[in-house]
Amino acid sequence: MKIAFFDTKQYDIPYFEKLGEEKNIKFKFYETKLNEDTVALAKGCDGVCIFVNDTVNAEVIDRLCELGVGIIALRCAGYNNVDIKYAKDKITVARVPAYSPYAVAEHTMALLLTSVRRVHKSYIRTRDFNFSLNGLTGFDLHGKTVGVVGTGKIGRVFIDICLGFGMNVIAYDKFPAEGSGINYVELDELFEQSDIISFHCPLTEDTYHMISEETIDRLKKGVVIINTSRGALIDAEALLEGIKERKIGAACLDVYEEEADVFFQDFSDHIIDDDVLARLISMPNVIVTSHQAFLTREALGNIAETTVDNLIAYSKGEKSGNELEF
Repeated sequence: MKIAFFDTKQYDIPYFEKLGEEKNIKFKFYETKLNEDTVALAKGCDGVCIFVNDTVNAEVIDRLCELGVGIIALRCAGYNNVDIKYAKDKITVARVPAYSPYAVAEHTMALLLTSVRRVHKSYIRTRDFNFSLNGLTGFDLHGKTVGVVGTGKIGRVFIDICLGFGMNVIAYDKFPAEGSGINYVELDELFEQSDIISFHCPLTEDTYHMISEETIDRLKKGVVIINTSRGALIDAEALLEGIKERKIGAACLDVYEEEADVFFQDFSDHIIDDDVLARLISMPNVIVTSHQAFLTREALGNIAETTVDNLIAYSKGEKSGNELEF
């Protein structure tokens, strides 16, 4: 098989090259993202492998079909960047539903601890031999109420971590996990009661802008917002206003609504055009990481293995169990 591999990162190549050699799959690595302008690079390939910021709309799907591409292999769990309904009966779409829930859940807790204990600020200070404790006062997580939105594998691992800290956990999910023992509440109740809210749900029409100007009014004053799922779960402009009005006490973001043109790139010598992102990063109570929650050796290995398994199953005319069908 020949696979056009879009939005390639240096950390992708060793894992996919190794498996490709073992399974007789040739990957053509492209740094560019897949979209209407780059889809022609898939010519002569049996499939494409894409990531979270590639664009697979109706036009791209039609062009892939014209080029004889039979499978879109997502090397991630989310699929909001693919027009799944249009793809139905035209092209196979497969994803990696679980690679390492521990990677994302642990990064979520790392962000929370860094924020509430001011670890990032202390690190910067001591590098300058400033050992003052002024302004570094945090708060105990023990006894605080954390609201977890989305109780799939990642959400449940994060819940376990929070329980280990002695936190009170409440959760919301449109499809509650039966027999899990999780304390489910309605979303409004979660917003009103939580000292900390962490998002672990997919991006759908129902979850788009769950944090908005309207819902921020229902939040507890000083709430900490964490998002390691999908950026558009949060209206970034509303979040910024909530922080400025002191309604939101802190925000920890591994994803951002308009991240596609910024994340995974080095802009250290450039001016960022996205004013909202620039203002969020400038806030002393905001931590932004560049969609790295998944980035562990274990997760990268699992992603490559599952993606290759999906491709092999397609080549044999079989189903891997990871196909998306709507």
